[in-house]
Amino acid sequence: AYREGGDGVWMELTEGVVNDARYAAGYLASGVRSMKILSPLSNFSSQIRALSGISGVAHDKMTDKAVFTRDKVLTIHTMNPTVKKVEYAVRGPIVQRAVQIEKELKEGVKKPFTEVIKANIGDAHAMGQQPITFFRQVLALCSYPELLKDNMFPEDAKNRARRILQACGGSSIGAYSASQGIECVRQDVARYIECRDGGVPCDPDNIYLTTGASDGIVTMLKLLVCGEGPTRTGVMISIPQYPLYSAALAELAAVQVNYYLNEDKCWSMDVSELERSLSEARKYCNPKALCVINPGNPTGQVQSRQCIEDVIRFAAKEHLFLMADEVYQDNVYAEGCQFHSFKKVLFEMGPQYSNTVELASFHSTSKCYMGECGFRGGYMEVINMDPEVKAQLTKLVSVRLCPPVPGQALMDLVVNSPKPGEPSYNNFMKERTATLSLLAEKAKLTKEILNTVPGITCNPVQGAMYSFPKISLPEKAIKEAKALGQAPDMFYCMKMLEETGICLVPGSGFGQKEGTYHFRMTILPPTDKLKILLAKVKEFHQKFTKQYS
Repeated sequence: AYREGGDGVWMELTEGVVNDARYAAGYLASGVRSMKILSPLSNFSSQIRALSGISGVAHDKMTDKAVFTRDKVLTIHTMNPTVKKVEYAVRGPIVQRAVQIEKELKEGVKKPFTEVIKANIGDAHAMGQQPITFFRQVLALCSYPELLKDNMFPEDAKNRARRILQACGGSSIGAYSASQGIECVRQDVARYIECRDGGVPCDPDNIYLTTGASDGIVTMLKLLVCGEGPTRTGVMISIPQYPLYSAALAELAAVQVNYYLNEDKCWSMDVSELERSLSEARKYCNPKALCVINPGNPTGQVQSRQCIEDVIRFAAKEHLFLMADEVYQDNVYAEGCQFHSFKKVLFEMGPQYSNTVELASFHSTSKCYMGECGFRGGYMEVINMDPEVKAQLTKLVSVRLCPPVPGQALMDLVVNSPKPGEPSYNNFMKERTATLSLLAEKAKLTKEILNTVPGITCNPVQGAMYSFPKISLPEKAIKEAKALGQAPDMFYCMKMLEETGICLVPGSGFGQKEGTYHFRMTILPPTDKLKILLAKVKEFHQKFTKQYS
């Protein structure tokens, strides 16, 4: 007897049809979701026990009923194995526990602190940084064009909004754009790059608007990765690194090739280290690309012009594709430091390099003084790309239709900000300068306070939004961490979270030299909260060291 129900098809088994149960696996395979024997089966226990060996049949000994179930198609064993290798430390176990603690605090659970201070991720607005007025005015006008009739908005904001809307299908940012991005926005990006790089030409056709810089980086890696075994593509990434790179390479089953930044020289790049890394990698894979993050994440360094020249010469000599992650290009704080784009330096080195070295560079609306992470705006520029590959790139980005149009609009405002003489210029410059000046103050404050703590050593935060101090951990703590199956700095950071409410990311999530331990913390919290955070870190480190000494 059969009956249909919301929970599948059920089959009642009686003495006369017991042998039919042997066909249950066939029913399951043909699409029946589940079957359950309803009759008492004490008289047929031996048959039921025999049936339990059939795939999709289980014997419930308590009721002496056989339950027929079909295995899930997608299980942890049948899923894509490369996804299981993906790790992303900045939203990893520490952050997940921080979210749980926040819920516990709301429920009245007593803790030795009253709030969780998240210093784990570069999310500026979540940390209290205020948005740039002009950007939000134009985005409001684009989102609700009726506001163009309102006199409360300045004319330059209205003009920017009208121009963006005219470039959108149906004059709406709710319409799809071209897959490569809105043409007038790409033109504005090209002009911005030309101005930034002192007149070095930029072709709008080489600009691809992206869903944040991450989208562009992953897209380029997809183009680069091929081969099997010793011919599998290797990609050189800095250690410490931003976990996007290791995660993307794991998902693509590419080979991660580590090169180490020099912590003793303020996390600078060293060509001899690049040579060592490349030579070792060529024994087991085919290294094709070199990734550079400048200014650095998580390490906060700003590479010198000489360093960038050396890296370009190395890439040219070794026939490597260069990927320049430059999303923090406005975040430069240290005296004597200056941002140099890889493209500008490349072209200033002359045709020997500018006509041959393949380069993709990336920028974003998420960092710098903007901090507009949620809009997911960004761009990449490709230089010296093979025309046939470029056609494949254009095809690949068309699969995801287009980047978010509001993000494209915001990217346009970043590269086409108010000009001198326009109504919004003075307020825009005031807000921009104030944001960057405050970040510079907090970068200096972070380094100074951390370096007063015995057992913590912090390099100057020259740029970006993070410090990456080295921590000395007692041997007893290291042993306890390893006994728990944890990296020692993960153990340290988790303890800090539980005891102080401070959420940091262990250095092991970014990579570090064997035997060294670090944590990454943002400099984004408001100054008063940052001082509290640093005081708590100092107090915790001293207590932790004493406890495990």
